[in-house]
Amino acid sequence: MRRIEESELIINEDGSIFHLHLKPGEIGDTIILVGDPGRVEMVASFFDTVEVEASNREFLTKTGTLNGKRISVVATGIGTDNIDIVLNELDALVNVDFETRSVKEELTSLSFIRIGTSGSLQMDLPVDSWLLSEKCIGFDGLLNFYANRNEIADLEFEVQFKQYVNWNNLLTSPYVVNADDALVKKLAGDQVVKGVTISAPGFYGPQGRVIRLGLVDPQLNEKISKFEHNGMKITNFEMECSAIYGLSALLGHRAATVCAIIANRQAGTYSKDYKSVVKNLVQTILSRLTD
Repeated sequence: MRRIEESELIINEDGSIFHLHLKPGEIGDTIILVGDPGRVEMVASFFDTVEVEASNREFLTKTGTLNGKRISVVATGIGTDNIDIVLNELDALVNVDFETRSVKEELTSLSFIRIGTSGSLQMDLPVDSWLLSEKCIGFDGLLNFYANRNEIADLEFEVQFKQYVNWNNLLTSPYVVNADDALVKKLAGDQVVKGVTISAPGFYGPQGRVIRLGLVDPQLNEKISKFEHNGMKITNFEMECSAIYGLSALLGHRAATVCAIIANRQAGTYSKDYKSVVKNLVQTILSRLTD
């Protein structure tokens, strides 16, 4: 049985894990992931009870119950680098024995549901709609650092995409991972459109925005919007989904992402009241998770 060294898994003096400041037993099996720490309070406001609150830096967690189901909501901050921290630490909380510093023989599978905001890449996907990511493309390269990434990736999609857009070798190689089928079925329904999402490692250049700096491939967004594989088009940009899907698949967890579309990059439009759209989305997702 391998012992995980102190430098690899850092446990605080109070027994909590390094970044999240959570202890084993303080999270539910269903976890809502949000980027904005301010959104944690809004999600938790729908809970019947709140039993755990923990915060450190941008990481804020509340665990409670809704309709008898134990649920956690965790603020991840922005970006796949933060997701690497959050997913690995949440997994360790349920699958590592903190006393022996070893992986448990019986593993626990968690359900991660990211609720966020996103920008549309298709004219027919308007602002204020809800997008369920059946598949996600990671421009961030995070999954490429982990062994066995090819076993959980859609390699055919990756090859076809890179060939179609003439992928620049200066950029990290994209990876493609599917959402969990059972979660997709549970979260699908009225108002929810299914699509393919790109997670970008930045908000400006990586998503094709130009302020003062030019782009290495100014036509990339246009090529992305026109790409199609097995009837699937790329629908939107965001910044966390790919790492959630990739790490969840490797670790044996389930994951899905639903985003409110607050901007349409093709039409140049922006939501006039995205906060109410996100609030309605949160209520709907929580209802479907606790039915």
